[in-house]
Amino acid sequence: MNSIKLFGSLLTIFLLAGCMSSDEDDLRQWMMNERAQAKPRVTPITEPKKFEPQPYTVGAELDPFNNLKLTQALKRDSAQSGANAALIAPEQIRRKEPLEGYPLDAMAMVGSLTKAGKPTALLRVDNLLYQVHLGNYLGQNYGRVVKITESAIQLREIVQDATGDWTERMTSLDLQEGAKK
Repeated sequence: MNSIKLFGSLLTIFLLAGCMSSDEDDLRQWMMNERAQAKPRVTPITEPKKFEPQPYTVGAELDPFNNLKLTQALKRDSAQSGANAALIAPEQIRRKEPLEGYPLDAMAMVGSLTKAGKPTALLRVDNLLYQVHLGNYLGQNYGRVVKITESAIQLREIVQDATGDWTERMTSLDLQEGAKK
């Protein structure tokens, strides 16, 4: 009986080994066929354009490095900086007011009134109430109060533009109705 079991086991092992080798042979044959058929496809690189230098032929025009042109540019810049200095100089030598330490977006106009015939605005900054009159300064851009109405404060600010020149601009601070306290 043992010999029959042993013979059956060996037969099963041989049959399984035979099946495995034929699958591997088919797989190897398929791989060799695929390798033989596969051909690389490389597109050729186009040849670069030939560089042809061009001569500099601007004899009649003004040389960009001419001393006369440089002198004119320096005079123009100094004239602009002189005008800019005249605009900002008085602002830099005067004593700063307390509300110039805060940006305009940190201030809220909460009311207005007329005091001794002069318009007065009420501003809330850091939960403190300030009275503002014509000529007072607000904000961090040299903002001077030029007009006070019931609903807004008009300011003239001096700011630097993208080129570094000082320019004036008009800004307003509107009444904040129902603002948080």
